[in-house]
Amino acid sequence: MRLSGITQESLVDGPGLRYVIFAQGCHHQCPHCQNPETWDASAGKEFTVKQVIRLLKQHKKKKRGVTFSGGEPFLQAGELAEVAKAAHEKGWDVVTYTGFTYEELIADNNDGVKALLSASDILIDGKYIHKLRDAKLQFRGSSNQRMIDVAKTQKSGKIVLWKENKK
Repeated sequence: MRLSGITQESLVDGPGLRYVIFAQGCHHQCPHCQNPETWDASAGKEFTVKQVIRLLKQHKKKKRGVTFSGGEPFLQAGELAEVAKAAHEKGWDVVTYTGFTYEELIADNNDGVKALLSASDILIDGKYIHKLRDAKLQFRGSSNQRMIDVAKTQKSGKIVLWKENKK
């Protein structure tokens, strides 16, 4: 798989302290994108799934989870689904950012897309739209983007927005 980079600690890419994997390649190319350097599918660096899982497993610091950002993670969905499985085995949750909508993803007949969608605990969907920018939104850039609780959505058959469980 081709990645733009990895950030070992982030507090802004989903709830809690997170390990962030940035996919390389994106055809959405949203104006005012936060990561335009990730658009070119031939840039970045090539990694095997095993290499990424090894990096994830070597990371000893306590994290809440892993976040897949980009670029567009669903362009490398099968590989990232395998990484998500390893994250779950580590006790981490998975947040996936995408320019696609949930509805577009469930209509896709690609097994990798279905696997990554099911492996994602939270899906932040929709293209970034600059005129809908809202700096007060949690973990999102524009108001059209949704934070979807994937398991609850799949169980109910309708979109269920994610809410932080305060303990």
